[in-house]
Amino acid sequence: MNPNELFNIKNKVALVTGSSGGLGAAFARGLCEHGARVILNGRNQEKLTDQVNQLRREGHQVWGYDFDINNSEQVNEAVEAISQEVGDIDILVNNAGITIRGPLESFSDADWDLIIAVNLSGAFKVSRAVAAGMIKRKSGKIINIGSLQSELGRPSITPYAASKGGLKMLTKGMAVEWAKHNIQTNGIGPGYFKTDMTKPLYENTEFNDWVCKRTPGQRWGLTEELVGALIFLSARASDYVNGQMIYVDGGLLSSV
Repeated sequence: MNPNELFNIKNKVALVTGSSGGLGAAFARGLCEHGARVILNGRNQEKLTDQVNQLRREGHQVWGYDFDINNSEQVNEAVEAISQEVGDIDILVNNAGITIRGPLESFSDADWDLIIAVNLSGAFKVSRAVAAGMIKRKSGKIINIGSLQSELGRPSITPYAASKGGLKMLTKGMAVEWAKHNIQTNGIGPGYFKTDMTKPLYENTEFNDWVCKRTPGQRWGLTEELVGALIFLSARASDYVNGQMIYVDGGLLSSV
């Protein structure tokens, strides 16, 4: 294989859910900068439009689609519209996610259901819709964005950990079922990264000190440090990699 083709995703169509901000925006930007045609998704129309316009001003090929990842009808309609407007989806990044903190013993049914719906069920529904076309074309890359909590528990976020642990196993299940169609399904598990969403955490001296001491790299990650794993899993370089979670965490999971 030509080395130049190993990581070439130029003109590939990529859909990134939950990409109007945070890590999703970083994933979308990374794909754009490597030449992909990128579909952004989010529920906040203003933020979504701002992200799309910013990337377009920089010369990238990007579109925005506002649809609810837990509404199968909206998902199916969006996937069909993307196929018609931009092209068939080659790369799917299931990034959309939320967390709600609280003691497990008093956690409400509504909050539990919402976390599972967004973090786990939404990834299934979007993947199911996109995979139908990938199966027909015998080609596709699906990347599920997990977390350190795919492996670890922490106080006050047990429902989040349950959803991300479930996403890790959904990744393996997708790989087992769809590998025969030349679809590779893998995941990325980010450690602690500095984003607008985590600003209250890294500006908290006590929590910041804990992260830096707990992480062998002794610092928070920068969002651009996730792009290497993303491009690898999006490109031909990972054609025989399936069902894996790559943890980009500064070594945290390797440390006791």
